[in-house]
Amino acid sequence: QAQLVESGGGVVPPGGSLTLSCAASGFSFRDYGMKWFRQAPGKERELVATITSSGELLSYEESLKGRFAISRDNAKSTVYLQMNSLEPDDTGVYYCNAWGTNYWGRGTQVTVSS
Repeated sequence: QAQLVESGGGVVPPGGSLTLSCAASGFSFRDYGMKWFRQAPGKERELVATITSSGELLSYEESLKGRFAISRDNAKSTVYLQMNSLEPDDTGVYYCNAWGTNYWGRGTQVTVSS
């Protein structure tokens, strides 16, 4: 059974940093591109970043370029999201997803607040 488990969320002040992790199991992780999404309170879920199966191609929501970085370690079946210079608008629940599947984690809460 495919499983994705996010971790690394928390409460940080504006300008802070967090690194989220998403550990995969139950499917061939190295064969799938991966995506990070987020959902702010009262808003729709939005795509944050995408990485191909090999990790060679990356893409980001335009407004997040330069602050967020997606990466993966296929040996550990884990995808990461490094988030820097966090802003209050980055608050929300962050989810990972295997591209083209309905494999989703339960999310990890990120709160940016002073």
